[in-house]
Amino acid sequence: MSSAAPQPPKVDVSKAVGFKQRPQRVIYNSRDLMLYALSIGVHQDELHFLYENEPQFAAFPTYPLVLPLKRDNQGVSVYGGGAEDVPGIPPFDPNRLVHGDQSLEVLRPLPLEGTFELHTTVTGVYDKGKGMVIERTTVMVDPKDPSKPYSSMKGSAFVRGYGGWGGPKGPKQDSYEPPKDKQPDAVHEDKTNDDLAILYRLSGDYNPLHIDPKIAPRVGFKKPILHGLCTYGHAAHAAVKTFGHSNPNALKSITGRFTAPVYPGDTLATKMWKVPADAKDQEKIIFQVVAKERDQVVINGGCVVLWTNKGPQSKL
Repeated sequence: MSSAAPQPPKVDVSKAVGFKQRPQRVIYNSRDLMLYALSIGVHQDELHFLYENEPQFAAFPTYPLVLPLKRDNQGVSVYGGGAEDVPGIPPFDPNRLVHGDQSLEVLRPLPLEGTFELHTTVTGVYDKGKGMVIERTTVMVDPKDPSKPYSSMKGSAFVRGYGGWGGPKGPKQDSYEPPKDKQPDAVHEDKTNDDLAILYRLSGDYNPLHIDPKIAPRVGFKKPILHGLCTYGHAAHAAVKTFGHSNPNALKSITGRFTAPVYPGDTLATKMWKVPADAKDQEKIIFQVVAKERDQVVINGGCVVLWTNKGPQSKL
């Protein structure tokens, strides 16, 4: 006699969407900024991201993406510790969770150090049949003046095997496909080294999947994989360096969808196409990131918007 089919999870969208998590205290210093920049492909020809005595020393603008996991800890954090339950969403196996889409909008330049807060709201819960998507929007603020955020980040997590509960499918996503029959306007290549995930984890994401060779095979990978947000940082850097003249103020926004894992040692080829922008003082770039040796797209649906009129960043 066959066993009964597993029951779909019980999800209450009305309780989950709109839920505001407790404000999360986060801290960083200039050393954290330099370590992050080094791990996303910044080299010595851009010392203003790496050297504190450079007159225009600045944070690379995607740095806030590491803060939800780094939190207010300057040591090694326990991965997954302190996570807050979302009402209306049943408990799930965190090993079934994969990063889906990620976007970031820069609202003002980052200070070189300080104590801040992340304010996170659940902005969507969707039933994708084979899994559930949980979308969160996070703003980084100075707790003394939360009305002027530094950045806004929106990320979606796909929980495999937790679909089929009859919920909303979600809105249609913007399509950022490369122009047909056109070669990229630029391709930026980064040959990653075998220890890159070990370096990047020091920015705050201590998931053992990215370092422990015993864990990776248990979840379907031949060896530890690179952090998705490390690859994402490489793509942002490629665009800022190639089209933004390495100006830390150039980035307005970036979005992309993770489609395949990257292994440390892969060559990341960021292919970029210029397309018409939405405003005269902006430049719009569609991008894909390809693991060159395997010819596999690892970030798709990418779009970067750059400011064309931003001057050098002042220290804050």
